[in-house]
Amino acid sequence: LIHCTPLQPKVILPSMKQDELDMTTLPDELDLLILPRWIVPVVPRGLVLEQHAIAVHQGRIIALLPTDQTHELNVRERRELPDHLLIPGLINTHGHAAMSLFRGLADDLPLMSWLTDHIWPAEGRWVNPDFVRLGTELAIAEMLQGGTTCFADMYFYPDIAAAAAMDAGIRAQLAFPVIDNPIPGARDSAEGIAKGLKLHDETRHNELISVAFGPHAPYTVGDETLTRIRTLADELDLPIHMHIHETAFEVEEAVRLTGMRPLQRLQQLGLLSPRLQAVHVTQVNDDDLRLLSEHGVQVIHCPESNMKLASGAMPVKRLLDQQINVALGTDGAASNNDLDMLGEMRSAAFLAKLIAGDPTALDAHAALHMATLAGAQALGLAEETGSLEIGKAADLAAIDLSGLAQQPTYEPVSQLLYTCNAAQVSDVWVAGKQKLRAGKLCSLDIGPILQQASELATRIRKGDTHES
Repeated sequence: LIHCTPLQPKVILPSMKQDELDMTTLPDELDLLILPRWIVPVVPRGLVLEQHAIAVHQGRIIALLPTDQTHELNVRERRELPDHLLIPGLINTHGHAAMSLFRGLADDLPLMSWLTDHIWPAEGRWVNPDFVRLGTELAIAEMLQGGTTCFADMYFYPDIAAAAAMDAGIRAQLAFPVIDNPIPGARDSAEGIAKGLKLHDETRHNELISVAFGPHAPYTVGDETLTRIRTLADELDLPIHMHIHETAFEVEEAVRLTGMRPLQRLQQLGLLSPRLQAVHVTQVNDDDLRLLSEHGVQVIHCPESNMKLASGAMPVKRLLDQQINVALGTDGAASNNDLDMLGEMRSAAFLAKLIAGDPTALDAHAALHMATLAGAQALGLAEETGSLEIGKAADLAAIDLSGLAQQPTYEPVSQLLYTCNAAQVSDVWVAGKQKLRAGKLCSLDIGPILQQASELATRIRKGDTHES
């Protein structure tokens, strides 16, 4: 797969055939050389490189080469990780980052009771720009510690969340919320759209930040608003991120009120396309499956949140069998209750097997693909991240497989899926910049974040009416 000479390594992408070689000469001095025991590039699926290194320069992957061919390379930093598996940074394609501050506030309740009786009143009382900044910082710290290098967020004050992501140096898609009723930061859907478009203009040249329309759900956004969103999304080539078919009740109410299932209505409004990121999709009949497949809709699976709220379970194997792209998200920490993508991968695999009655329904490599490249594809970022390919951004996560629970290691990707969680993540890089080193955050001071979160939680618990 890879041929090189000691002085000027010539690198062949693992996905390339012998007659499609693209030879690259490395620079005189590399920024970073990482030498783990295993590398899983994700492309091609199923490949595991043992005793190989990855070379990073100016934030990008420029080579994959055998370890024994790296001794004479001139590098600024040479990182030896002899017990580690190196994978693409994980991509969390759905969440509400600031809701980390509501973690555990109202557990073990049905979805609509959880929302209408607890979460929505708490948001109306407590959510402001300071809340969003603190909650997003808390979420970003947790995600980086768990190997996540890119996340999709859908919450109030998206400009504040964008600023937190930029300061932390993590990749993010900010879906600005659009609801016909007043929400924190916007009096109506028109103001929400106007502020979201302003954020798009302000961040359009930022390499780490992208923006999407975020209509909350079919039952909270009317036809007129959805039609405007479709028109603007087409004009600007922006994604649309939306909760769809989350519960049986949602679908039943839509049929009662409109005579159509939500996906049928969205088709009539012209919203079904590869630009649409459909979140949850636990209720799927044959017609829904056909619509998702024919229109190339991106589907986002949040298994742990759906299980906890008893919302339903996505029939993942049926979607994958129709070549529908299925990505993975945690949802917010208020309904999960963590942002651990490795744990989410394991839950997705177990649930897929159980629903399909097939232990092969979602294997280890397929689950890793769902948490990496499938996520990048869903967010329109597949040319930038999601796999370890030459030219892509160096978004990387190293997982320590030296622990007792990982022994013996016959197949590292299987051990990753079935024995690991965020605690095994040791190092993380975003665009070549280290964000976690030996389990310690490099760019966030977690002490003040934890202190402020604890103080705010005390006030929320006591029902303090003062603004935060």
